[in-house]
Amino acid sequence: MTRPSLVRSAFGVTSGGSEVDRWTLDSGTGVRADVLTYGAILHSLTVPAVSGEDACVVLNLPAVRDYEQRSPFFGAVIGRYANRIAHGAFTLDGREHRIPLNDRGHALHGGPEGFDRRLWHAEPGPTGDDAVALRLTLHSPDGDMGFPGALDVTATYTLHRDGTLRLDYGARTDRATVVNLTHHAYLNLAGAGAGDVLPHVLALDAGSYLPASADGIPLADPVPTAGTAFDFAEPHPIGERIADDDPQVRAMGGYDHCWLLGPGPRDGALRRAARLADPVSGRRLEVWTTEPGVQVYTGNNLDGSLAGADGKPYERHGAVCLETQHFPDSPNRPDFPSTVLRPGEEFRSATEFRFPHLAGRG
Repeated sequence: MTRPSLVRSAFGVTSGGSEVDRWTLDSGTGVRADVLTYGAILHSLTVPAVSGEDACVVLNLPAVRDYEQRSPFFGAVIGRYANRIAHGAFTLDGREHRIPLNDRGHALHGGPEGFDRRLWHAEPGPTGDDAVALRLTLHSPDGDMGFPGALDVTATYTLHRDGTLRLDYGARTDRATVVNLTHHAYLNLAGAGAGDVLPHVLALDAGSYLPASADGIPLADPVPTAGTAFDFAEPHPIGERIADDDPQVRAMGGYDHCWLLGPGPRDGALRRAARLADPVSGRRLEVWTTEPGVQVYTGNNLDGSLAGADGKPYERHGAVCLETQHFPDSPNRPDFPSTVLRPGEEFRSATEFRFPHLAGRG
């Protein structure tokens, strides 16, 4: 039996001269993950097909400079606040805070210098016969991108022998702030650059979603998905209704919305959020999480101008993102689950990417 392993290697240098490491987590049973210290990016996730053929199932870029200059958040840990804050402003404890605008007049994914553009510190986590782990840490000072409070963040990738990739997040602050962390993997189970994901079959454990303005801000209360283009209660191809005459789909050029998951277990355990399957390779993915929502983004802005090291272009709808998180613009929506973190509290969140077609390999 091959024991899970963790290997460090050099990946490149930032424009500021800092070295970026690549850490390779190997399950010992076919699944491998490459994680960069820049952005805590999941640079590669290799998963065997049913036939045994390997492919990287996440979109990536060839070099550090590409991630610095051109990346649409490929594979990064997102913070301090994932998704959008309307007009880059929110009030906490009677004081207004402003975040630099970087998306159509709003603050997206923590502002223009979010956690996806930072150099994280990495060190090996616990490694045994069943799993290998990498722990990344980041200090975000008080006032960073306009957010109050000094925040210490951890993101731990754990790869299990059965192929499950788990992400555990933690954060502590010395002053009241807002926190919403997520992971921005662009998934294509047929392989990165293998064409669009419209034939992929998607199911979501959610009965409602948040309608949004054309610039991504929630418009109203959650709306039931039943009978609409947003109904993925039963598995069906992503592209089946993506061209429907639905104003929400038309405005986004596809899906870029937050689905509300059902109530989670009382003990805080993970619950299933999404299932994704590629009918050609037979690869299947399940996403499990402690978060209340999942933002589904169907790569609407990919246009073929980006490519991986193999030169295969990433075309429109060339991936789907399943971003487990709290709801967009929650700091301005007291009716949404709170994203406030106060001194003495600990933010904790976990998400797992499971591959049920590999059952028995571990």
